[in-house]
Amino acid sequence: MIYLELFCTFFMIGAFTFGGGYAMLPMIQSEVAARWGDKISEQAIVDFVAVSESTPGPFAVNMATYVGTEMGGLFGAFCSTMGVVLPSFIIILIVAKCYEKFRDSSVVKGCMTGLKPAVVGMIAGAVLNVAMTVFFPAGLSLGVLSGAAFYVSLGLFAVMLVLALKKVHPIVIVCLSALAGIIAGYLGIWS
Repeated sequence: MIYLELFCTFFMIGAFTFGGGYAMLPMIQSEVAARWGDKISEQAIVDFVAVSESTPGPFAVNMATYVGTEMGGLFGAFCSTMGVVLPSFIIILIVAKCYEKFRDSSVVKGCMTGLKPAVVGMIAGAVLNVAMTVFFPAGLSLGVLSGAAFYVSLGLFAVMLVLALKKVHPIVIVCLSALAGIIAGYLGIWS
């Protein structure tokens, strides 16, 4: 039954991924490819990463809702969204109840210290995975260097990175990226 599979898959993702939505991205990509890769392409997941970034709400919830909708309609969206949210809800209730008591514990401090670099590594892995799909959609080859889409994507990335480093508001960056993408699509650069 697809609804139970959606709930269990996203419950597992929510329960075993620390660091928020970006840290969940590699696991979401892996699970979706393994379970529903014949129905949801890797390109569709990358496209929805962009949509999830430009819509309100937590990234992981948006991704779970998207996959759930694609696989099981409205009730599928509900099941996958509840699956990804419920572990965090349960864990935060337990942590809130116990944290004050164990905050100064060396075990708790060590656990938090160990989790931080792992989360950064998972986020970096997700960034590289998405970057490969965006810049090299047909795989890593020199042929991609002959198309305008690669250079337009690279230019947009560079401009948006500079704007982000200059602390331009993220909403402005998202709007400018969308506008540039619309213009490039209208001009046929990505067709």
